[in-house]
Amino acid sequence: MKKVEIESLVKSFLLFFFSQALLLSAIFYLNFQKEQQTLDEQIFSKMRICSFSLHCKDYKIDFVAKKNYELYKLYKDSDRLSAYFTIPGSKKNYLRIYLEKQKYIAMLSKIKKSMFLEYFLFLFVSALLSLLFALYALKPLRDALRLTEEFIKDILHDFNTPLATLRLNTSMLLNELGENPKIVRIQNAVQNILNLQSNLKVYLHAHAHQKESFDLRELLRERVELIASNYKDVEFRIDMPNVVLRTNKDALTRIVDNLLSNSGKYNIKNGKVFISYKDNNLKIEDTGKGIKNTKRVFERFYKEQARGIGIGLHIVKKLCDELGIKISLKSSIGKGSCFLLHMQNIEE
Repeated sequence: MKKVEIESLVKSFLLFFFSQALLLSAIFYLNFQKEQQTLDEQIFSKMRICSFSLHCKDYKIDFVAKKNYELYKLYKDSDRLSAYFTIPGSKKNYLRIYLEKQKYIAMLSKIKKSMFLEYFLFLFVSALLSLLFALYALKPLRDALRLTEEFIKDILHDFNTPLATLRLNTSMLLNELGENPKIVRIQNAVQNILNLQSNLKVYLHAHAHQKESFDLRELLRERVELIASNYKDVEFRIDMPNVVLRTNKDALTRIVDNLLSNSGKYNIKNGKVFISYKDNNLKIEDTGKGIKNTKRVFERFYKEQARGIGIGLHIVKKLCDELGIKISLKSSIGKGSCFLLHMQNIEE
């Protein structure tokens, strides 16, 4: 299940479950109030019967002077529940029958315990219903995502033939005509389409469980050698020790390619790109134009330059999340940008 599907499932489940939980809580609270009222009525009824026979097992009897007590009413004091009754032939005293508060609390606790068991049972049933509802609501989304992915895969597959034809013919023209800036621009455009194709292929697949061990320095040297050929006026420098990582190599390659390509593409003339590694952190720093809004740079389709479509850094963030790499960015306009990738979770 993809991340977006898990997120939709969790949100649907929580929305339905919490709404059900709030409703159940309100119902059980009102039910508890009713049960408490019923208990008070039962206690008062027993007190009233006790006032006739004076044989009370759970209640105590006392005689108090007549004051402003309301007869035949249950009083709840801090230490007792009591009711006052008349005494035949007595004009000075009332009969007071009372129940100690501790016994009353014990009775309430018994009711609460029983109701809590029912409440959690209903919550459990509600959780199961919420999960079934969330899975049912998620099905159309999953079907739509699957159809979209199949469509994109078909389009990407159909790209191969015309792209291969373009590359072959531009190579033949280059051999026939020699160095030509127009042909070079066509080749660069084709290479950009190939990079976009690779990004889209990576975007459609999860890579967290496909792991292998490899040397990061060797990988960076290979990618720099390939990418630097497209940016002749930018100097790429690598300064790092041998570091062995265990993760998905293809996904990390896409991360590195996107960051290095951006560092070259948006750099100044005779600019530099510095690649270093220290304390589990891979740093890719450039002397380029800089980024205005570093908080939005990883959003899909967000871009600050006319070039590109704004998906490269979004894919970088997605792949970093899948591989467990923490990525951060610092940038200053006119001074350059610095991407920091924390590799502690994937370093051997």
